[in-house]
Amino acid sequence: MKGNDAEQYAASYLQRQHLTLLQQNYRCRFGEIDLIMRDSATLVFVEVRMRSSEAFGGAAASITSSKQTKLLHTARHYISGLNAEPACRFDVVLLSGADGQKVEWIKNAFGE
Repeated sequence: MKGNDAEQYAASYLQRQHLTLLQQNYRCRFGEIDLIMRDSATLVFVEVRMRSSEAFGGAAASITSSKQTKLLHTARHYISGLNAEPACRFDVVLLSGADGQKVEWIKNAFGE
């Protein structure tokens, strides 16, 4: 499974959990957010990571503090274009296993 396929798989998984997909691959000068979704009244920024192996800490270990900072700046940029600032959270979807079919969804994985 490649990056785009992983993001689509994660989006489908989250939609089955009753989240609504608003945007995929949001880009600005600060970086990219894989998925922007809505969970009731909460805006959810989702980082998708896939690793076929747990070596080197697996998918979760690849979300460094530098990556988190980029995601926060990118999310602020997205929010600046909205009429009102909704409640927000940052989730991570970790896909692992040889086929990427093992899913771990971490709500509120990080924040400010």
